[in-house]
Amino acid sequence: MKRLKRIVAFACAAVCFAVGGSPCIGASALGEGDISAKSAVLIEAESGRVVFEKNAYARRPMASTTKIMSALLSIESGGLDDCFTVDSDAIKVEGSSMGLVEGDIVTKRVLCYGMLLPSGNDAANATAVAVAGSIENFVAMMNRRADEMGLEDTHFVTPSGLDDDTDEHYSTAYDMAMLARECMKNDTFAEICGTQTVCLEYGNPPYRRWLSNTNKLLGTCEGACGIKTGFTDKAGRCLVSCCERDGVKLICVTLNAPNDWQDHNRMYNYGFGRLVNCELECDYYAFNLDVVGGESPNLICSVESKPRATLYTDECDSIKSKVLLPQFIYAPVVLGEKVGEILFYAGDRQVGSVDIVASEYIDACL
Repeated sequence: MKRLKRIVAFACAAVCFAVGGSPCIGASALGEGDISAKSAVLIEAESGRVVFEKNAYARRPMASTTKIMSALLSIESGGLDDCFTVDSDAIKVEGSSMGLVEGDIVTKRVLCYGMLLPSGNDAANATAVAVAGSIENFVAMMNRRADEMGLEDTHFVTPSGLDDDTDEHYSTAYDMAMLARECMKNDTFAEICGTQTVCLEYGNPPYRRWLSNTNKLLGTCEGACGIKTGFTDKAGRCLVSCCERDGVKLICVTLNAPNDWQDHNRMYNYGFGRLVNCELECDYYAFNLDVVGGESPNLICSVESKPRATLYTDECDSIKSKVLLPQFIYAPVVLGEKVGEILFYAGDRQVGSVDIVASEYIDACL
């Protein structure tokens, strides 16, 4: 299964190179030698399709991009604004910090900002204890969630991403992109990781202080909206980012990248030069459907809106559609009730769908 995944990703990347040029500088061609990272991947967020990859399935340490998972678990645990006192032992950790000290009163939301903006290792450990009772229990939760997401080449040892002696803390560029794709569907996560600076209150007693995001793409790269930086001596510079332009959303990951900011800008120029958010059209959007046992023998049904999908530029004019609609429907029929759907394909790949719904109410005969 894993080998098949790699073959599919390679095939997708090969398609990218076959597509025509682009007005973006650096977008007409991109090779592995143009990217400094030892591992890199660019995916289209809606479909998860790989647009570019370089050693995307090689296992590597991922440093503080680990905190993406830690923050997601914290958000999913609920009670984000409940106050509690940080665990005194948990916050005694080296490296980057949000400045927690013994006795500080915080919330999970504050700790998420502390993890995703200044990359606080103290915040990650405090979160682990608050959510799971211990760091060990929380790490087990991280690995279970990774399994649920299908992250086959990911294993966590710490909530923060600090280097461990076992070499068992690792992921891949592809897995981190899939993790980021899932996280960016969470509105709370997306809001926090896309914040450049924030003023929060925490401490004992709580007082106001400012936190700044280490992600330099925010505010410098058009459309950048997240998500997390990372660095350790073993992992090198790591960066997971998300960017959206003209309805196209891309996620980019680099692991061990000396020039990560440049890598991400180059990959985004490449991707946005090849992808477009298209309206999916077909020749018919209104239908008549026979009704059995109704006050009217016919039902008018339609689609309420035309769907859109992110496609390669050469795919937009070759979309095919398939209408799935029964020969008849039994009354009563409620206004807005789904009665069928239209599926859209680029070649053999489904790229979108839209529901066909009842445009009127038809009561059953008495």
